[in-house]
Amino acid sequence: MFTQLHSVEQSLNQVILGKSSQIRLALCCLLAEGHLLLEDLPGMGKTTLAHALANSLGLSYRRVQFTSDLLPGDLVGMNIYDARSQQFHFQAGPVFSQVLLADEINRASPKTQSALLEAMEEKQVSIDGETRSLPTPFFVIATQNPLFHAGTSALPESQLDRFMFRLSLGFPDRQAEHQLLRHDSGNSRLTLLTEQLDTEQLRALQLQVPQITVSDALLDYLLALVNNSRQRSDMLPLSPRASKAILRAAKAHALINQRNYVTADDVQRVFPHVAEHRLDPSSSAQDSRLSQLLLQQTPCLL
Repeated sequence: MFTQLHSVEQSLNQVILGKSSQIRLALCCLLAEGHLLLEDLPGMGKTTLAHALANSLGLSYRRVQFTSDLLPGDLVGMNIYDARSQQFHFQAGPVFSQVLLADEINRASPKTQSALLEAMEEKQVSIDGETRSLPTPFFVIATQNPLFHAGTSALPESQLDRFMFRLSLGFPDRQAEHQLLRHDSGNSRLTLLTEQLDTEQLRALQLQVPQITVSDALLDYLLALVNNSRQRSDMLPLSPRASKAILRAAKAHALINQRNYVTADDVQRVFPHVAEHRLDPSSSAQDSRLSQLLLQQTPCLL
């Protein structure tokens, strides 16, 4: 399966040019069963990345454009009365998919955003007192525009905390953009993709992540990073949920690098992308100042 996983990565690199690091981190997020927040200017490839992940992994995919008038029922579904049968029938919303793209999530009202909280944390939704399970795997990729854009509002801390990773694709380098323009045929680069992994193979990889070995010394290092955030007044403290997310992300990073054990480099590689939006919810995705500060000031005695 590692061969197929490598093929997925190569395929994604053909679609999103010059962003191999972000693609690998996005795959780490998926393997760790987390959710991904992409923050960038419009036109950077956020939606393309979400669609490409679904296509290459053979997952069902739905896209929802978040707007100020989007209602929770539009997202999770609702019971609709059928006059002919005189019964209510449940009409599932787009959240009942394996990959949900919440496009421009910070343009929706807090009430609609909160409809995702239960789905993201517990992989289920409650509608009219009835709980319905979501498909497995269930992966939310949300995009948001920078807060200085008109019509946007900051996500609440409780919503941000549900996202394991926050990434920014950023501008492509000159060579990648030159290649993008040179081979622009008017067709989507998504047509280059073929399914590399099926759902069962992906699920098997996800189930390997908890089995990755972590030494006590490495756990102590991770806890030192987390505890240092709790001793400072210039950042929000990292919660136990955050420490678990860092560990799962580091294990997934080890797995994608074909190792059955976690190293300090795994922790350090994922830490800024897992921690920064929790340390400072008002920061941008390009900013890793606080997480880098913790990494610099926490000794790694491994």
